[in-house]
Amino acid sequence: MNVKEEIRTQIADALAGATFPIRTPEDLLAAFPEGAATTCRAGDVEMTAGEAGTLLKPDDFPFTSPRQVADTILSRAGM
Repeated sequence: MNVKEEIRTQIADALAGATFPIRTPEDLLAAFPEGAATTCRAGDVEMTAGEAGTLLKPDDFPFTSPRQVADTILSRAGM
């Protein structure tokens, strides 16, 4: 699995128990197991949920699935 796919899987897995839709950035951070400190690592890439949240825009919300969150974050990160 490449770095992008590994990070995508980690983000989606971290949000697997979340209740969707998620309508606000605050609700998204609260949905991660360790909040903003939740960290995804693959290869030489490391990203916290707090860092990832800075990539999102208000019009990205609401999110309807963990995969949508992961894909949006990875797209904005240029991955």
